[in-house]
Amino acid sequence: MRDDDITVLGIDPGTVNMGYGLVHDWNSRTTAVASGVLTASASAPLGQRLRNIYLGLVQLIDKYRPDAVAIEEPFVGQNVQAALAVGRAQAIAILAAANQGIAVYQYSPAKVKQAVTSHGTSSKEQVQEMVKVILKLPQAPQPDAADALAIALCHLQESRVARMMADRKAL
Repeated sequence: MRDDDITVLGIDPGTVNMGYGLVHDWNSRTTAVASGVLTASASAPLGQRLRNIYLGLVQLIDKYRPDAVAIEEPFVGQNVQAALAVGRAQAIAILAAANQGIAVYQYSPAKVKQAVTSHGTSSKEQVQEMVKVILKLPQAPQPDAADALAIALCHLQESRVARMMADRKAL
């Protein structure tokens, strides 16, 4: 992989629905590779749901071989139980990537929204629409997949900034 050639797997963690989105960037030309939602039965025990999601992530990683995995951090807000559940799903995603030796990056929801829509408090619909526009998709992806693609796009933006800063220091 060259510095200007990268595939990123974005993950929107959840214990019932986990959004994923793969983007490939070459010379600042970004394309969507795949996106969707891994699902687990809400009535299944937590351990079984986490296992199913983990196995789905492992299959995605084996199939697409991303260079990096970007995961959204849980938003705590008022619902601590929901944040704990998302944290568990986030840990499963980190484990799936780490077991394959893939670097993991984490971004706050506000950081992701800022990167994609230029506003850290954008709605899900605004994120969906901007993902559609940026990736030149024929239609907006479903919300969890759009969020995952936005997370991957956020990582690409952060990577570009880090490369530019490193290049400036080298001068």
